[in-house]
Amino acid sequence: MRTLTIEPLTKEAFAPFGDVIETDGSDHFMINNGSTMRFHKLATVETATPEDNAIISIFRADAQDMPLTVCMLERHPLGSQAFIPLLGNPFLIVVAPLGDVPVSGLVRAFLTNGRQGINYHRGVWHHPVLTIEKRDDFLVVDRSGKGNNCDEHFFKEDERLILAPHQ
Repeated sequence: MRTLTIEPLTKEAFAPFGDVIETDGSDHFMINNGSTMRFHKLATVETATPEDNAIISIFRADAQDMPLTVCMLERHPLGSQAFIPLLGNPFLIVVAPLGDVPVSGLVRAFLTNGRQGINYHRGVWHHPVLTIEKRDDFLVVDRSGKGNNCDEHFFKEDERLILAPHQ
């Protein structure tokens, strides 16, 4: 099994998979009579049809034992999905490029700095949320509507990957 190299999360490196939601280096302007800085359009919510709704939820995630064997990835073909950390903790991201199925040789891993969120573009393969802390909370912006919006792909045993953040 291949061990994934964990890369620091940057806008450039993550661009094929989605948006990095952060203030560093982002366009901004003053509002509210100069008392508030607005960091504008950090990500775009994608939905498949006009009948779909963008919704906001909170996910409470428990840490997984590490090293983790990456056995599966999922994708949301009908909408984007954003994760914004609420407690300021770094978290891990595992992604693969768009395609009918994820290719294990193209899977990448990223580590946020705790002040970054991410928005997976519609149809991007990714692992379910991976917190490093024992328990962590995330504000999630995604799609609600008719139709199946979650495809899962389980890797064959020889395609599985290892995620080991402390090596």
